[in-house]
Amino acid sequence: MSEEVPWYKIENENEVFSPSLLVYPDRVESNISRMVAMAGDVSRLRPHVKTHKMSEIIRLQMKQGIYKFKCATISEAEMVAGCGAADILLAMQPVGPGIERFFRLKQAFPNANISCIADSELILMQLSEMAVRLDAGTEIWIDINVGMNRTGIVPGEEAIRLYKLTDNLPGLKPVGLHVYDGHINEKVFELRKQICNESFAPAQKMREELNKAGFSKVKVVAGGSPTFPVHASRCDVETSPGTILLWDYGYSSSFADMDFLHAAVLLTRIVSKPSEDIICLDLGHKAVGSEMPQPRITIPGIDDLTITGHSEEHMVIRTPDARYLKTGDTLYAIPRHICPTADRYDTVYVVTNSRVTGKWNVEARKRQITF
Repeated sequence: MSEEVPWYKIENENEVFSPSLLVYPDRVESNISRMVAMAGDVSRLRPHVKTHKMSEIIRLQMKQGIYKFKCATISEAEMVAGCGAADILLAMQPVGPGIERFFRLKQAFPNANISCIADSELILMQLSEMAVRLDAGTEIWIDINVGMNRTGIVPGEEAIRLYKLTDNLPGLKPVGLHVYDGHINEKVFELRKQICNESFAPAQKMREELNKAGFSKVKVVAGGSPTFPVHASRCDVETSPGTILLWDYGYSSSFADMDFLHAAVLLTRIVSKPSEDIICLDLGHKAVGSEMPQPRITIPGIDDLTITGHSEEHMVIRTPDARYLKTGDTLYAIPRHICPTADRYDTVYVVTNSRVTGKWNVEARKRQITF
């Protein structure tokens, strides 16, 4: 195990409960600066909020001039609006009572431009009806399926018809295309770039056809973190990276071309040592994102480890380094997937100059803040 004092280690460990999530604002700000530099213009950035769900991180981005954001839930959109952001996209098609909830949010924050995506004629009709009833028009981004096959409509004649229909429905205004390509995660950048460009081409063609049909300012918001470097090179596309802000070892180990910093680390303790080469951490499913296959964490300084068990409250690890460790010891772990990991915590500890100096609320992990 390394004997150097690493960047993530805190001096006041005895003041921090485990398991917990530590966030390092200076590293977050470094990631934001790097993101802005790659985009070249803050107007081309619409970072996703789902990774962190924290007002303080929204404000750190706004401090660097970012004013547009993308959200997955009404709660996230409310949090961002509460920070005073000017432009907010709900990248989840509202359905059921969520439609009225969306419009109530818009009414509560009239100074923010809050829009949403849609891919269904039925939902567009319902959105229009609610917009008229509440006298609260809204901008719509048509959700385009470029290969992920999760949501959206395939670019082409039917998608163009849907765009034109939106333009004709009272209370609605089509403003652009939402093009998410989360299925593209090749490790080799040139291959990722090639697949991304091929995937994006039909959406770009659709945009050109809409321009010819008289829609002169069709916006496009495209991609997530893996394809951010590709879309950042397009002069007329908004980009929406999310994981970049906190980074995780899933992405850092996959995308060598992206030099962002880990800015969120799990603090965990050994709660038992069943044998000489086994340790048990208080890092169960409830403490770290668990939808990915193992290993779901990496522990800097311990290269040889095997996760042999993972349950609600416990993570069991076999490692030769266990002989140097004892029950009660503190360890630090970088999660494989930070987005669901951050969602596990009501609050995170803030680390400044190697010390925990406060807490931030993970405000938008709530399913409902006000609305």
